[in-house]
Amino acid sequence: MRIYFVGSHATGKTTLCRYVSRRYGLPMISEVARAVLAEMETGLDALRTDMDLVAEYQERVFARQVAVEKLHAGKFVSDRAFDNLAYVAEHTTNAASMMNDQRFRDYMKWVSEGVVFFLRPHQSLLKDDGVRAGVSWDSVLRIDGMVKLMLEQHRISYLPLESVSMQERVRAVEFVLARCGLDLADTKPRSRAQTIPPVPATPDVLKASIESWPYALVDGGDHGA
Repeated sequence: MRIYFVGSHATGKTTLCRYVSRRYGLPMISEVARAVLAEMETGLDALRTDMDLVAEYQERVFARQVAVEKLHAGKFVSDRAFDNLAYVAEHTTNAASMMNDQRFRDYMKWVSEGVVFFLRPHQSLLKDDGVRAGVSWDSVLRIDGMVKLMLEQHRISYLPLESVSMQERVRAVEFVLARCGLDLADTKPRSRAQTIPPVPATPDVLKASIESWPYALVDGGDHGA
């Protein structure tokens, strides 16, 4: 059971991801973007002005997402998947090379075998998170459109969550997961989200994470770390 919440920034992905982690006792893959920024010893302002740096950053973010998922075969919930590739198309010049890479296509097939919720944007949720460039409403809409295009292009089945109401979002998510046979966790006492820390940026981890695609799926969809 691999559960993804995808979409633009400022759509509430992390909030729902934490809820599902607590509600169903699933490990939560934490966002890797901030960790990559820290490891590169750079910041948002530098990324806005250096095309080569932002390209390297986005490639590392994608590789790290792959690495974390491969280390946790079976059940997890993540507040992103291929989303950063939408930012590659928005802010870099290497989008074509990354998206035409067989490793990317293999990853998209992997995502398509999970449960994908696509969160749509609302202006009331817009805020600067200090990581992604361009927090304007126009930028949010562009990223939203790119994420939708990739979902359709790679034939990934998804449930769009259009409502801004947290109650309605939760009802939709719980309905789908119940039909998937996912059992609720024991919430007495209420458990906290089981956050999976970002994978360290060691050469061996990064090399294995991105160079090993495609990898064989075993045991009905689980994958070897």
